Amino acid sequence: MDTNVAAPPFALSARAAMRIAAIAAAEGGDPALRVAVLAGGCSGFQYKFELDRSRQPDDLVVRRDGATVLVDSASLDLLAGAELDYVDELMGSYFAVRNPQATSGCGCGTSFSID
Repeated sequence: MDTNVAAPPFALSARAAMRIAAIAAAEGGDPALRVAVLAGGCSGFQYKFELDRSRQPDDLVVRRDGATVLVDSASLDLLAGAELDYVDELMGSYFAVRNPQATSGCGCGTSFSID
C-alpha cells in the first residue's frame, strides 16, 4: 500500500453520490450539488446545500457514480478532509458532512465549530 497518497480534499460517499444523481436526474439539465460553509448557525459555522448549474473557476469539482459536487475555495478551507454522506433513517433522510476539522456540533447537524 502506498502511504504517500494524499487524501482527497473532499470526498463523496457512494450513498451520497446515488442520492445526488437521482436528484439531478429528476431536475434535468445536469445540476451539481453545491456544498458551502457559511458563518452562523448555533455553533459558529453552518453547512449549506443547494443545486447549482454554474461552476466557478475556483470550485473543487468532485464526481462519483454520475453525481457532481461543487465546493468553493473558501469553504474548502473548512471542509478539507471531509466526506459528504447521505443518511436514511427512520426519523428522516439528510445529507451529513463528516468533517475532521469540526471540534463540536449542535443537535441540528448542520452547524459546527472549529478551534
